[in-house]
Amino acid sequence: MAEHTRSSITIEAAPAAVMGVIADFDRYPEWTGEVKEAEVLSRDDEGRAQQVRLLLDAGAIKDDHTLAYTWISADEVRWSLVRSQMLRTLDGSYALAPLEGGRRTEVTYQLTVDVKIPMLGMIKRKAEKVIIDRALAGLKKRVEAAPAGGADAETAG
Repeated sequence: MAEHTRSSITIEAAPAAVMGVIADFDRYPEWTGEVKEAEVLSRDDEGRAQQVRLLLDAGAIKDDHTLAYTWISADEVRWSLVRSQMLRTLDGSYALAPLEGGRRTEVTYQLTVDVKIPMLGMIKRKAEKVIIDRALAGLKKRVEAAPAGGADAETAG
């Protein structure tokens, strides 16, 4: 049975700003160290990504895979693996909780990875933790660097 890894971080921005960065898959290679390419393959009626192809290089885990996204609410998105070269499972979620009247956001990232090749559980969990920690740190940096109101990044101080 696959185990999951979970971690949280607080970001100095409203949940909508955080989800805006999470939903902008085309820019993932700019702020996630592991995602080298991202391509939205299909969108739902609201324009949100439904299937996304990602080229991932996370050290022990290197893969070209497609994920299916389910938008639970404005504050939660989940994904599951559609196809992969080396992964059997890649399920995860971002859940956002507003803090301090919505000026800050607690982001919880949960991830379950299972590989097709034999890998010690300890190594797999370490890879999951690295993916989560880097993703949360990159998300925090990206969101907090964005100017309020969505102006150009060049105007950010």
